[in-house]
Amino acid sequence: MDDRKFLTAEEVAERYRGSISLGTLRNWRAKRIGPGYVKLGKAVLYPVEELEMWDQKNKIACVNATHHKRR
Repeated sequence: MDDRKFLTAEEVAERYRGSISLGTLRNWRAKRIGPGYVKLGKAVLYPVEELEMWDQKNKIACVNATHHKRR
Protein backbone atom coordinates (compact mmCIF):
# COMPACT_ATOMS: atom_id res chain seq x y z
CA MET A 1 0.00 0.00 0.00
CA ASP A 2 1.12 3.55 -0.67
CA ASP A 3 2.44 5.47 2.36
CA ARG A 4 1.41 8.91 1.06
CA LYS A 5 -1.02 10.69 3.37
CA PHE A 6 -2.11 13.32 0.83
CA LEU A 7 -2.79 13.20 -2.92
CA THR A 8 -2.85 16.02 -5.43
CA ALA A 9 -5.95 16.51 -7.59
CA GLU A 10 -4.05 14.85 -10.46
CA GLU A 11 -3.34 11.83 -8.27
CA VAL A 12 -6.99 11.67 -7.18
CA ALA A 13 -8.10 11.63 -10.83
CA GLU A 14 -5.58 8.83 -11.45
CA ARG A 15 -6.77 6.92 -8.35
CA TYR A 16 -10.29 6.86 -9.81
CA ARG A 17 -8.94 5.86 -13.24
CA GLY A 18 -10.05 9.07 -14.91
CA SER A 19 -13.73 8.66 -14.01
CA ILE A 20 -13.39 11.87 -11.96
CA SER A 21 -11.73 14.66 -13.93
CA LEU A 22 -9.71 17.61 -12.63
CA GLY A 23 -12.57 19.88 -13.71
CA THR A 24 -15.07 17.84 -11.71
CA LEU A 25 -12.84 18.02 -8.63
CA ARG A 26 -12.54 21.80 -9.12
CA ASN A 27 -16.32 22.17 -9.43
CA TRP A 28 -16.90 20.01 -6.37
CA ARG A 29 -14.50 22.14 -4.34
CA ALA A 30 -16.35 25.30 -5.41
CA LYS A 31 -19.68 23.71 -4.39
CA ARG A 32 -18.17 22.12 -1.26
CA ILE A 33 -19.22 18.61 -2.26
CA GLY A 34 -17.17 15.50 -2.92
CA PRO A 35 -14.21 14.30 -0.86
CA GLY A 36 -12.71 16.59 1.78
CA TYR A 37 -9.47 18.41 0.98
CA VAL A 38 -6.85 20.65 2.53
CA LYS A 39 -5.81 23.95 0.97
CA LEU A 40 -2.31 25.23 1.74
CA GLY A 41 -1.71 28.44 -0.16
CA LYS A 42 -2.44 27.49 -3.77
CA ALA A 43 -1.89 23.78 -3.14
CA VAL A 44 -4.97 21.57 -2.91
CA LEU A 45 -4.33 18.23 -1.23
CA TYR A 46 -6.70 15.37 -0.56
CA PRO A 47 -6.03 13.34 2.60
CA VAL A 48 -6.07 9.64 1.69
CA GLU A 49 -8.15 9.02 4.83
CA GLU A 50 -10.84 11.40 3.50
CA LEU A 51 -10.86 9.61 0.13
CA GLU A 52 -11.28 6.25 1.85
CA MET A 53 -14.20 7.58 3.94
CA TRP A 54 -15.75 9.09 0.78
CA ASP A 55 -15.38 5.70 -0.94
CA GLN A 56 -17.28 4.04 1.91
CA LYS A 57 -20.08 6.64 1.74
CA ASN A 58 -20.47 5.91 -1.98
CA LYS A 59 -20.22 2.14 -1.67
CA ILE A 60 -23.19 0.22 -3.03
CA ALA A 61 -24.01 -3.04 -1.28
CA CYS A 62 -24.92 -5.96 -3.50
CA VAL A 63 -26.81 -9.13 -2.71
CA ASN A 64 -24.63 -12.19 -2.34
CA ALA A 65 -25.24 -14.34 -5.44
CA THR A 66 -25.35 -17.56 -3.40
CA HIS A 67 -28.29 -16.25 -1.37
CA HIS A 68 -30.23 -15.02 -4.37
CA LYS A 69 -31.46 -18.09 -6.28
CA ARG A 70 -32.86 -18.01 -9.78
CA ARG A 71 -36.42 -19.11 -10.35
